Amino acid sequence: MTALTQAHCEACRADAPKVSDDELAVLIKQIPDWNIEVRDGHMELEREFLFKNFRHALAFTNAVGALAEEEGHHPDLLTRWGKVTVTWWSHELKGLHRNDFIMAARTDELAKTAEGRK
Repeated sequence: MTALTQAHCEACRADAPKVSDDELAVLIKQIPDWNIEVRDGHMELEREFLFKNFRHALAFTNAVGALAEEEGHHPDLLTRWGKVTVTWWSHELKGLHRNDFIMAARTDELAKTAEGRK
C-alpha cells in the first residue's frame, strides 16, 4: 500500500489547481502501469486491465464504479470481453488533479484482488 492508496479525494472545484509538472513527475512514479494520454488538449490517466472473460471484466468494472461512487470521483470505463480500460481525469478542471492519481492507485489495489485477472 502507498500513501496514494490510503488517501481520499478532496472536493474538486473548477478553479482547483491542476497537478504541476513537478507533482506530475513524482505522482506518476507511484502508478507506473498507467499511461498519460492527451485528448482534446488535456491529460488523462489510462490503464488497461486484462481478465479471463467478460464476467470477470464486468465484476471489476462494477468494483471500480462502486469505489468511484464512494469517493464522488468518476472515471471513464470501457468494458469489453476480457478487458477493462479505466481513464481518470478531472472533468471540471479539464486535466489532472491529485484525486486522479489517488483513484488510479486505488484502482490498482482493486485489481490486485480481482478475480480472473490475466
